[in-house]
Amino acid sequence: MALDRKQALKRRHLRIRKKISGTAERPRLCFHKSLRHLYAQLVDDTSQKTLLALTTNRKALKEAASRKSFRNKQWAARLGKELGELAVQKGIRQVVFDRGGYLYHGCVKSFADAARAAGLQF
Repeated sequence: MALDRKQALKRRHLRIRKKISGTAERPRLCFHKSLRHLYAQLVDDTSQKTLLALTTNRKALKEAASRKSFRNKQWAARLGKELGELAVQKGIRQVVFDRGGYLYHGCVKSFADAARAAGLQF
């Protein structure tokens, strides 16, 4: 029986999450894509707290841009840069990257490259 796309994504995500976990010193950098927006957060799995969260689904961004979709490589790079800068300001330099089951190309790759350029190490 062949898996559909959602089941395959879920299976990949669970396989990744078995191996990685975030701590206070090295939180997990989660990345998620919806049909229109991108979401990223830093999570401490030991205390089950979100340390930092950003999304393209913000009022300021929606007013500044006349786009319907914010799910492309340019917005992913912008989100990665913002998240990296905010994390460095909070004193977080090392993270564990959780790509959320998505393949490492396109939006995921540009997000990761921008976060690394902003000062995060993973």
